[in-house]
Amino acid sequence: MTNASQIFRTLISSAELQALSPAPLLIDVSFELSDIEAGEAAYQQAHLPGAHYLHLERDLSGSKTDAKGHFKGRHPLPQREAFALRMKALGLSQTTQVVAYDGQGGMYAARLWWMLRWLGHAEVAVLDGGTQAWLAAGGAMSSERPTTEPGNFEPKASLVEQVSAEQLQARLGQVRLIDARAPERFRGEVEPLDKQAGHIPGASNRLFKNNLQADGRFKSSEVLRAEFVPMQAPFEPSQVVHQCGSGVTACHNLLAMEHAGLSGSLLYPGSWSEWSSDPARPIAQG
Repeated sequence: MTNASQIFRTLISSAELQALSPAPLLIDVSFELSDIEAGEAAYQQAHLPGAHYLHLERDLSGSKTDAKGHFKGRHPLPQREAFALRMKALGLSQTTQVVAYDGQGGMYAARLWWMLRWLGHAEVAVLDGGTQAWLAAGGAMSSERPTTEPGNFEPKASLVEQVSAEQLQARLGQVRLIDARAPERFRGEVEPLDKQAGHIPGASNRLFKNNLQADGRFKSSEVLRAEFVPMQAPFEPSQVVHQCGSGVTACHNLLAMEHAGLSGSLLYPGSWSEWSSDPARPIAQG
């Protein structure tokens, strides 16, 4: 069992991770959109000792279409019960501290952070700075795959909220919509992945990488708060909806807001990939 003083719910530093006892459930979610096997290949060569690997498309995403054949986006959420069983098999129990990390600035670790909160598990944090910060702090690496006894985890009430495309369309203008994609994609100048170029009408742009310092670690909670409060105004955090291309990097902005003490914002999991797939939905450019 983790002591209350040792519970981490947003970020954890390399030094804090090295000192953490008992050892947490450590998950490597490194991934590359341009080469979907690169993250797992890197994990097999070297990872933080004791870390398991979860794959964005196989483990952290579900079917791209619903029962009626409608496209739900490039990385829709998996079935909640199936994901809970996957985590339980890795050793997750009700009080287990989980630490997620990647080598991509936390963009995939933040997705796992959000998904565990979706299962009702609050004791999850992202390794601040990821693999690079761990190595810079003198952390060891290993190529050994861990063995783990299954845990006793059962999903509880979700700690996060989400919206569907239909719910979001009905609420446009009544929420602050924040898009985590690169500015040129947001403006509609390029679109390398999805059906149409542009953004959801009324959205503001906040590239997820803007949450990070030059060394790849998150900005302080005070700086993040100072940057997000004007963006969300005049809305409350509970009226902020995050989206990106496929519901992954949006979680990075969600994590940044949570770390800044701005709790309760929502995720649109389908994001631009789902939204832009339906020509009946409005789009904006510029």
